[in-house]
Amino acid sequence: MIYPQLDINLSTIKNNTEVIVNMCRKHDIKISGVIKGFNGLPKVAEKILEGGAMNLASSRIDQLQKMKGKNIKTETLLLRIPMMSEIEDLVKYCDISLNSNKETLEKINEMAKKPNKTHRVILMRDLGDLREGVFKRDEFIELCRYTEDLENIYLEGIGTNLSCYGSIAPTRENMIELSETAEKVEKEIGRKLDIISGGGTTTLPLVYRGEIPEKINHLRVGEGIINAMDLPKYWDTDIEGLKTDTFICKAQVVESNIKPTHPIGKMCVDAFGNKPVYEDKGNRKRVILALGNQDTGDSKKLEPIDERMKIMGSSSDHTIVDVHDVEREIKVGDVLEFKLFYQAMLFLTGSRYVKINYID
Repeated sequence: MIYPQLDINLSTIKNNTEVIVNMCRKHDIKISGVIKGFNGLPKVAEKILEGGAMNLASSRIDQLQKMKGKNIKTETLLLRIPMMSEIEDLVKYCDISLNSNKETLEKINEMAKKPNKTHRVILMRDLGDLREGVFKRDEFIELCRYTEDLENIYLEGIGTNLSCYGSIAPTRENMIELSETAEKVEKEIGRKLDIISGGGTTTLPLVYRGEIPEKINHLRVGEGIINAMDLPKYWDTDIEGLKTDTFICKAQVVESNIKPTHPIGKMCVDAFGNKPVYEDKGNRKRVILALGNQDTGDSKKLEPIDERMKIMGSSSDHTIVDVHDVEREIKVGDVLEFKLFYQAMLFLTGSRYVKINYID
């Protein structure tokens, strides 16, 4: 056996997609399935489509190109504003993209003329999270008006991003602002927009509580499907039917000892230049796993399936787990299992040191 391993439960991913899609359908909201969190693994992407997602979305063009190469029948949406250097590939492999500035739109329009394509765009409005998007409403409407006149671009809709950089939560108030912006854009261009995209997974609580404005008809969801633990933990939203066993990490024990819980000697920094704070709990039983932050990004984003285990910390290649309260003996060679939060899933699925197993 090769460790660490990552078990991916495909039937659970399809189930979770169906739960989210059906909940959103009641509010006339369609879902783009975001595949970037698991590095665009085609077998997982296919289950999201089978679960009812309208298309597949990623911030990486090569992941969307892979979908086309695998002959997966879907439209593709680029989530990150395209770089000037990748616009030729954008036009070739992406049907829709998120955009926020005139120069990029002009370049897309120019590149789309050669193959005589029409590239569809969703223009982004910044509602306070301060990542991408036009901040002032008047400037945003002007950009929409300008885009409408570009021959090889179709203004598919408008959208916003929240909670990814500035930690600003989607609320009914900022969704109403997006809806009102859409109405002004529609009046300006003389037609209805196809998509009003109200964000991603963090907007699902508004849908769940029935607080989403009627004008919002699209969300970009990945985390809520493949990391169902995040919604109750961070957003106090427990959607019935979602399962949490989508991704299970298995790591092998390489040492088992009783040691002090507070390091001994002059304190400096850890392997990553941080100064951790340690709580002295005396001597406790702990194990070391052959798994580290190079694999997980942050070992604290693992959740032991056995709740009596506690992750103490990690370096690049070792993770230390407190197993003092576990009744069974844990020996060298044993395998411990963990559920994943988003960051750990992102790193583990992208690591060449992790063996992936698909479970139907």
